[in-house]
Amino acid sequence: MIRVFLVLAAFAWSAFAADVSGNWKVTAEGPNGTIERTFLFKVEGDKLTGESNSSMLGKSTITDGKVDGDTLTFSMAVNFQGEEQKVSYKGKVSGDEIKLTSEFGSSGFSIEWTGKREPR
Repeated sequence: MIRVFLVLAAFAWSAFAADVSGNWKVTAEGPNGTIERTFLFKVEGDKLTGESNSSMLGKSTITDGKVDGDTLTFSMAVNFQGEEQKVSYKGKVSGDEIKLTSEFGSSGFSIEWTGKREPR
C-alpha cells in the first residue's frame, strides 16, 4: 500500500515539474547595453544539463544543474577577459517564459535575464 502511494506521489510531483527542455533565448541589460544568450536545456528527472552560447563569452557547458518544480539552478564556467570564472544561475520557468539571475563568482555582481523558449 505504501509503495503504491509513493509511486503515485512521484507521478504527481513530476506533473508539476516545469518543462524546461529545449532552446531558450534570453536578454539582459548590462553596463554597455543589451546582452543576449541562448541556452539548450536537457532534463532527465530533476537533473539539468546542456550548453549556452553568447557572442560576448562564447560557448559554455551547464554543470550542477537541477530542476525543482518551476525553479532551476545551474552553473557555468565562462572565459571573461582571459580569466575563467564560475557563473551561478537561479530562475523560474512559467510556460514558455523564463526569468534568471546570474551571479559572477564571489564578486557579488549579478544580472537579471528574461527570455522565451524558441519554437520547437
